[in-house]
Amino acid sequence: MDETIVVVGGALLHDGRLLAARRSAPPELAGRWELPGGKVEPGEAPDAALVRELREELGVVTEAVERVPGEWPLRMPYVLQVWTARLLPGSGDPKPLEDHDELRWLTPDEIWDVDWLDQDVPAVKATLPHWTTASAGHDADRRP
Repeated sequence: MDETIVVVGGALLHDGRLLAARRSAPPELAGRWELPGGKVEPGEAPDAALVRELREELGVVTEAVERVPGEWPLRMPYVLQVWTARLLPGSGDPKPLEDHDELRWLTPDEIWDVDWLDQDVPAVKATLPHWTTASAGHDADRRP
C-alpha cells in the first residue's frame, strides 16, 4: 500500500496556552504526550477531521484556524499534519474521553515540561511561531 494516510494533530490554543494530551494507549505510547487528533477519513477534509477528532477525543467544539507548514512522518503509511485550533464560544472544557488519561494546558515556559512523543516534537516546534501569546522573553526553544 503506497497511499499516505494523513493524521491531523490539533495545536489547541486558549488564553495563551497549548493543550497537551497524555496517551493512555497503545502501550508503547502510553504515558507520553501529544497534540490531540487522529486519522483523516476518506473524503474528509483535514480541518474537518480535526474538528471531529477533538470533539470525539476531548468533547469540545472547536474551529481549525490555520495549517502549520510541514508534514512529519509517523509509522508507514501515516504522516502528521498540524492545525492550530481554538475553542468556540459555548464549548465545554476539554476532557480526556478517548485515548488519553490526562490533559494539560501549557504556557510557553512549560512547553517542554512534558515528555512529548518523539514524532510530535518537530510538530510542536513548528507550532511555536503560530502561538500568539502576551508572554515576552519566554524560552520555548529550550528543548533538551
